[in-house]
Amino acid sequence: MIQELTAHEPAIKVVAMPKDANADGDIFGGWILSMMDLAGGIVAKKIVRSRVVTVAVNNMVFHLPVFIGDCVKCYASFERVGTTSITLNVEAYVERAINGKEEKVTEGQFVFVAIDAVTREPIKIPMPLMLTE
Repeated sequence: MIQELTAHEPAIKVVAMPKDANADGDIFGGWILSMMDLAGGIVAKKIVRSRVVTVAVNNMVFHLPVFIGDCVKCYASFERVGTTSITLNVEAYVERAINGKEEKVTEGQFVFVAIDAVTREPIKIPMPLMLTE
C-alpha cells in the first residue's frame, strides 16, 4: 500500500509565479520548502489516515535555482514509520519553462506526527500500517 501512495506520481504540481520570486527573479527557497511540505503532508495523511503536522525538516539541499514559469513537481517517498511519526523523503523537480528539461532542484526529509483531529494530541499510527513497511 505504501508503495502505491508514494509511486512515481507527483503529490503536487504548481507553476512558479512572479510573486514567489526574489528581486533577482529566482524563486524563494521558502516557497519551494512550503510546496514540499504540502506534498509530504498530502502523502503522510494518505498513509496514516489521520491528521498530520510537520515536526521536522532535515537535510534540505537546494541543488539548482527555480525560475518564474517553471513547473515544480514534488514527490514524496516513504522512509520510515514510528509510533506516532512518519518520515518521508521529498524531492522537488522542475520542468523548465524555457526548454522543457526536467531537473531535480531540491530534496529533504520531512517528519510528520499523526494527531487527533479534536484534541490535536499525538496518536499512535495503526499497527497494520507498521507491518506494511
